Order: sequence, then C-alpha cells, then structure tokens
Amino acid sequence: MNRVVITGRGAVSPYGVGVATLVDNCWHGRSAVRCMDEWRSIKGLASFLAAPVPRLDPKKYLPRSARRTMGDMAIHATIAAREALADAGITEEQLHSGEIGIAIGTTTGSPVEYNNFYAEFLSHQSIESMKSGMFFKIMGHSCAANVMYALGISGEQWAPTSACTSSSQAMSLGYLLVKSGRQRAVICGGADEVHHSVTMVFDIIRAASQDNDHPQQTPRPFDKNRDGVVCGGGAGILVIESLDSALARGAEIYGEITGFGHASDPGHIANPSKTAMAGVMKKALQEAELRPDEIDYVNAHATGTEQGDLAEAQAIGTIVAPAVPVSSLKGHMGHTLGASGALESILVLEMMQRGEILPTLHLNEVDPGCRAINLIKDLTPCPVNTVIKNNFALGGVNVALVFQKWSKS
Repeated sequence: MNRVVITGRGAVSPYGVGVATLVDNCWHGRSAVRCMDEWRSIKGLASFLAAPVPRLDPKKYLPRSARRTMGDMAIHATIAAREALADAGITEEQLHSGEIGIAIGTTTGSPVEYNNFYAEFLSHQSIESMKSGMFFKIMGHSCAANVMYALGISGEQWAPTSACTSSSQAMSLGYLLVKSGRQRAVICGGADEVHHSVTMVFDIIRAASQDNDHPQQTPRPFDKNRDGVVCGGGAGILVIESLDSALARGAEIYGEITGFGHASDPGHIANPSKTAMAGVMKKALQEAELRPDEIDYVNAHATGTEQGDLAEAQAIGTIVAPAVPVSSLKGHMGHTLGASGALESILVLEMMQRGEILPTLHLNEVDPGCRAINLIKDLTPCPVNTVIKNNFALGGVNVALVFQKWSKS
C-alpha cells in the first residue's frame, strides 16, 4: 500500500479566487456572510443570508469551448483545479497519462441552471429555447466531468453527491485510489453554489439562520445563542498523490492522509448521531494507527445548529482528551456544502504549516452542552501535527479523515 500525501491546493471561496485570498481573510478573522436582499420577495423564506463567491469574469479564466457546458460551480471547480495543479507542478503530459484521476463532489448539479431550466419550461411548456449545453450544467457529475474535459484528464472519474460530505468523500476516494495503486494521483474536492433554493431546504427544516440584520455575526457554531446554518458557495481542490511519486517529482508536501473513517447512520435521515460521529473518528484513528492522545486538533463540522453542534461536541468528547483544541470554520465563510470539506482541509493544512489554530468565529458564549471540549475562541499558537477532520451530512453520512504533518525525518 502507498503512503498518501497532499501536494497541491486550489480554491475559489466566498472571499474570492485563490488559496492566498482564502487564507488571508480567515487569518484576519473576516466574515464572508452577507444579506441577500434580492431574496426578500420570496414568499415564506425567512433566511436571507449567504456567503456567495464574489462576481468574477469567467472569460479571464476559461475559453468559451469549455464554459458552454459549465454552470458557476463547474467554472469555480475548474479554476480551483488549475490552481491546485500548478501548485503541485503537475504537467499536461501527466494529466493525459491515465495515471491521474479525478474525484469532485457536489450536492447537485448547478442550482442556478436548474432554476433557469424549469423557469423557462414550466412557464411555456416548451424546450425550443433550450441550448444543448444545459444538461451538462445540471447533471450530478457536472463538476467532475467538466473539469476532466477542460483539463484533459484521462484517469478514473468519480463524483460523490452526498451534500455536506461530498468533498470529504471525494478526498477519501482519492486516498483509497492512490493508496491501492489504482492511480498515481487524484484531483479531489468539491463545489457548490449559493442559490435561494439551497437555503430554502434548510429553512423548511428550520435549520437556517434568520439573523438577517446581523450578517457579520452569524453563523455561530457551538454558541449558546446560535440560530442555524448559513449556506456558502465555492470550490476547493486538493492534489492527492503517492509519497513515492511526490518525492520523485520533488513536489512540496503539505501533509499526509493516514486514516479515513466512514459510516452510515440508519437511525434518522435528518437527525445527527453522536454514536456514528464518534465511530468514524475512532475508525480513522485506527486506520492511522494513532492513539487519541496523539491528536493535536479536531476540525469540527459544526454548522451552527443545536442538534448538530451538541451531537458533535459530545462525540468529540468521547474520543479525545478535554484539552485537545477544537474549532469550526463555518463562522468564517458559512457552510459551503459540497465544497466545505476541501476548503476547510486547505485551511487545516495551513494551520499545520503555521503552527496556529483558527478559532470558531462568533463564538461568544459556549453552549453548556458543548463545554466538555476545548473550543478555541482566538487565533492560538499551537503545534498542529496530527488532526481529525470531520464532515457530516443529512442522510446519515459521516466522514472523518486524519491528516498528519509530513517531514523528511
């Protein structure tokens, strides 16, 4: 079995294009959340909050031949993939070799394009004005397929569609493909778009933040006064590669993936399970051959809902010691859904490089039910050599990864 390392990072986030932009804004404690005033006319919608990607001109990044089959999420994923590949030093010849695969997850196809399609069709009961590229924007594997096409990748193509765990599952798939030797490297991650139809889902199940007058103060994971999720958008991409390949190429190594836990929770399709959460963390540690006391930090999934935050805090408390630092990054850029696992992992890798832990933004008063864990409120200098990274999704999907700092010694 191969050792698996990360050699490239790419991002399009609610802060803009590039890993440097993402890192700079998060390290300065800036919130990307804003009020979407254009949603106020939607009957019944109570949440007008989101963290969208700032407007960009796709013509600066991609030719028309590629863009014609892409919604915004596929455009963002392709831009992020190009950054990650350049960062890793992967050549076009290597992309065409068949030895490099792709695994990019999303919640659905482009919700903006779904809206455009059905608005036209339901109004006129006609498909006469539909362009041939429409289907490729709304199919479930739109991001994976479009990035594959735009970059000329001829290896394996995978496209997990598991909502909030989509990119974590994609990274886990990449890990398994490289570890087993099926692929030398895999371009992994996820993407999603901000759209009112996405926020509606959380609004209907009473999980969306309604603090519309204070967009820069929500979401508030683990906080006593939190009131729900804020959806975000963007794309995060990582290049996952065998250690032998990375060393042979002289690539910079950001970290190593040493464990992966994955389990379903059949108890309830929407309610989180602390037992399942704890179980995947335990499985990830077992695969990494690590003891709980060797963990330096837990990057929580926590989205700012009461049920989710409490269950995860209790699960973490059963796995690691009370002194182990824990934080969630949702307060910075909202919940970027299919992109969250990858964008947050990029920040985790940066924490490992810097020896600093990002806090949970807006955490003012810790919920009493979450006090059993060491929640970080401020940027904290600390050795970050071994990390558990959690992501959980509606539908009973639970994923945990273990990242370790790599050194030649």
